[in-house]
Amino acid sequence: MSQTGTIAHGAQVSFEYTLTDEAGEVIDSNVGGEPLQYTHGAREIVIGLERELTDLQVGDRKKVTVEPEEGYGVVDEERCVEIPRAQVPEEALHVGAQLQAVTEDGVPLPATVKELHTEHVVLDMNHPLAGKRLFFDVHITNIEQASA
Repeated sequence: MSQTGTIAHGAQVSFEYTLTDEAGEVIDSNVGGEPLQYTHGAREIVIGLERELTDLQVGDRKKVTVEPEEGYGVVDEERCVEIPRAQVPEEALHVGAQLQAVTEDGVPLPATVKELHTEHVVLDMNHPLAGKRLFFDVHITNIEQASA
């Protein structure tokens, strides 16, 4: 595996990033920790960020704005569901509470309490970053080209 060249399809890429929202508040960062690793072209990171990293080299820094459609998607109101209030733990009975729902197939899904009513609770099953414009500040730390 070569550690030279530019980011291209199949390359194993490592990078540091800071993710902020439109107000400049930090949502997530791995700076000072382990770099994030992904395979370029395998859709392991949001597509809008992946596309903007193409052709960068080790040491490159780039600021990338990702629109919701190329990030975690737009908010889909059909992903908001009502469940009986009794099924929600007491400590999560407030708007904004984060829960872990489980599908009928046993797949975990993050959920956010959107509304509280007397008999039911509305859960938002959209990704917490759905509908948000994302601002990444990226530093490429390593590239290993795919074997030919």
